[in-house]
Amino acid sequence: MRLVYVIPLVVFATVAAAFGVGLTLKPNVVPSALIDKPVPEFTLAGLPGDGVESGKGFSSADLTGRVSIVNVFASWCFPCRVEHPLLMRLARNPKVRIFGLNYKDRPEDARAWLKELGNPYHRIGVDRDGRIAIDWGVYGVPETFII
Repeated sequence: MRLVYVIPLVVFATVAAAFGVGLTLKPNVVPSALIDKPVPEFTLAGLPGDGVESGKGFSSADLTGRVSIVNVFASWCFPCRVEHPLLMRLARNPKVRIFGLNYKDRPEDARAWLKELGNPYHRIGVDRDGRIAIDWGVYGVPETFII
C-alpha cells in the first residue's frame, strides 16, 4: 500500500530534478557541430534566374581562399525576411562574399522572394531535400555560417 504513495513521489522528484537542471542551461546558445572543423564536401545546383551568377550554384570549393558567409534561407521563413535587409547591406561591401543555401524551398518561390527583396548572394545553391543542411548541422532557418 505504501508504494501507491512512494511511486508518485519518486516520479515527481525525478521530473523536478530534470526541470531544475534545465533551468541552469543557456537556452539561447545552440552549439555548432562545425566550429573548428572543415566545411563538409558538397555540390549544389543553382537557382536559375537568381541574378549575377545565375544558376551556377555553389560547392565547398567556392568557400576556399577567403572569408565567406553562408546564409541558409527560405522564402517561407519569416525570420529570413527580417534579417534580409542586413544581408543586403553586407553585400554592398566588396570584401564580403555571401553565398545562399536555399533550404527546402520551391525554386519559383525563392526567385519571387529574391525579386521582391533583392539578391545579396554571390551564388545560391538549392537544397530541396535538406540533405546538405543536415551535413552543415542546420537546426532551422535562418542560419548563418562564417567560413
